[in-house]
Amino acid sequence: MFAHNKRLQYTVRVTETNPGLANLMLEQFGGPQGELAAACRYFTQYLAEDDPGRKDMLIDIATEELSHLEVIGTIVAMLNKGAKGRISEGMESEAELYRSISGAGNDSHVTQVLYGGGPPLTNSGGVPWTAAYIDSIGDPTCDLRSNIAAEARAKIVYERLINCTDDPGVKEALGFLMTREISHQQSFEKALYSIQPNFPPGKLAGMPEFTNVYFNMSNGDASADKRGPWNNEPTFEFRKPEPAVDGGTGMPEVMLDTMDAATAQQLAERTRSDTTSDPMTGAELGMGANPGKADDLGAPPVTRTI
Repeated sequence: MFAHNKRLQYTVRVTETNPGLANLMLEQFGGPQGELAAACRYFTQYLAEDDPGRKDMLIDIATEELSHLEVIGTIVAMLNKGAKGRISEGMESEAELYRSISGAGNDSHVTQVLYGGGPPLTNSGGVPWTAAYIDSIGDPTCDLRSNIAAEARAKIVYERLINCTDDPGVKEALGFLMTREISHQQSFEKALYSIQPNFPPGKLAGMPEFTNVYFNMSNGDASADKRGPWNNEPTFEFRKPEPAVDGGTGMPEVMLDTMDAATAQQLAERTRSDTTSDPMTGAELGMGANPGKADDLGAPPVTRTI
């Protein structure tokens, strides 16, 4: 059960109308790293979670993300409020009105005209929100890692938004939202590491002969091969790329019954290329009598009588 409190989780103060900044803020309203995506991601994970502690954590954070959605949406609406009145009531000339809502050089005019200054569920480029942003897969060690990454990405977006404004009230509210991303990331990490073992994800172990092998797949100057803990001993065996590491032929093999094998062979024969042929192509027909000759350059066009 949800019960709404009319007071925001954090007080929002906006000092002036700024449609361009409002449009940028939509990235955290209806964008892939935004608050709605986070709320839906953690809410759906909560519904499927069997561990009581993680279940409680997920619904707490999902609910808080909804409160953050309300905060960021309120910022958008307040930044748009002056422009919303002007465009709705026609208080300026057409040219001046267009200049005032599009002067920031982004798509804020779309937000004003299409949505009347309200916060639409789109990102800052106008792309509608989609459930494809929710990447849960139903394994807690996978989902918690994804949640950690999502909180990290959201923090970076908030940092960039903070750098886009000098409005002290907006900066303060965005700073709060950014800080909560840090807190949530810590909670998800603690929950992940409380599962032992938590790597590799899932139940099945990897093939031991390949689990700790690093294949150096980029060829070139050997001195350019950079080594570090991501490919160094003792964790990794550093190896050159090679075909058929399983010891087989490296060629695709398929077992077909007699009828399928005969049909496949018939298809291969019917569509086989004649390697001894040199057919004339349409491109060659358009080249003229001496295609590709240097002495043809600048030559007058050939006149043909039909």
